[in-house]
Amino acid sequence: MESENITSTVTEFVLLGLTQSHKLQYCLFVIFLVIYVITWLLNFTIIATVAVDQQLHTPMYFLLANLAFLDISDSSVNTPQLLSGLLTQHTVISFSQCFLQMFFFHFIAGAMAFLLVGMTVDRYVAICDPLHYLSIMDWNMCTGLVAAAWFGGFLHSVIQIGFLLQLPFCGPNVLDSFYCDVPQVIKLACTETGMDELQMVFNNGGVLITLFGILIISYIAILLKVRTCITEGKQKALSTCGTQVTVVSLIFIPCIFTYAQPYEKYTGDKVVSIVYTVVTPMLNPMIYTLRNTEMKKAIRRTLGKIFLSAGIQKPARAVDPKTSNLVFP
Repeated sequence: MESENITSTVTEFVLLGLTQSHKLQYCLFVIFLVIYVITWLLNFTIIATVAVDQQLHTPMYFLLANLAFLDISDSSVNTPQLLSGLLTQHTVISFSQCFLQMFFFHFIAGAMAFLLVGMTVDRYVAICDPLHYLSIMDWNMCTGLVAAAWFGGFLHSVIQIGFLLQLPFCGPNVLDSFYCDVPQVIKLACTETGMDELQMVFNNGGVLITLFGILIISYIAILLKVRTCITEGKQKALSTCGTQVTVVSLIFIPCIFTYAQPYEKYTGDKVVSIVYTVVTPMLNPMIYTLRNTEMKKAIRRTLGKIFLSAGIQKPARAVDPKTSNLVFP
C-alpha cells in the first residue's frame, strides 16, 4: 500500500479562482464577460476589414491582422476558464487539460511577443527608410516575420512544457489561481524543483526581458528619427509611439514580474495575471489599430458594404430642381 501511495499521480487540479465572495464573483463575471465580448468584436472586426478591404493589403495591416488573431486566441485560452470559475466555488481541471492550457497559453503569448518585435521592425523600416520600404517589407518578409513569431512561440512553449512533464506530481493538487500556469504548477511537484524553477526563469524571464529590451530600444530609435527628420505629422507619430510603448509595457512588465523570478505568492498576483490575460487582448486593437484613421475609414467602408448586401440602403439623395445638383439630406 505504501508503494502505491508513493507512485500515485495527480489526475486533476483544483482551481480556487479569483475570490470566494459570491457577490463579487457575479460582479466580476459580468465585467470580464463584457471585456471578452469586446475583445472578440474588436479583433474580429479588424481581421475582417483587413481581409475585405483592398486598400489595407499592406505589410503593416497584414501584421496587425495577425496580432488581432493572436489577441482572440490568447483571450480564449484562459478567459472561459475564468468565467466558469466565477460561477462556481472552485473548478476542477484534468491533468491533461491543465498542461494543454499551459502549452497553448505560452505558445500564443510567445508568438505575440515575437510578433510585436516584427511589427516594430516594420515601423522602423517605414520611418527610417521609406524609399525602400516596399522592397524590404515584401510578401516574403511579412510571412517570414509571422512564421518566425509562431515558431518562436511554439519552441518556447514546447521546451517549457517538456521540462514540466518530467516532474512527478503525486499531490497536493490545489492551485490558488483561475488558470493553470507554470510557476504555480511547478510548486506542486513532489520533488526538488530548484533547477526547474531556474529553467523556467531563464526560458520565460530571459526571453521576456530580451524582447522587451529590443522593443524599447527600437521605439527609442523610431522616436529619435521622428523628432529629428519628420516635420509633417510629428505630434501624431510621437503620440502613437507613446501609446504603443504604454501597451507594450502593460504586456511585458507584468509578465516579467511573474516569470523572471522563482515563484513566490504575492497578494497582487491575480490582478497582474488579469492584466496580461484578459485586459491587454482588448487594449491591443484599441491602441494599435482603432486609433488609425485609415483603419476607421476602412471599417466604415466594410460596414457600408455589409449593409448594402443585406438590403439596407442609404437614404436617397434629393435633387435641387433649380440647379439639378445633388443635395445630401
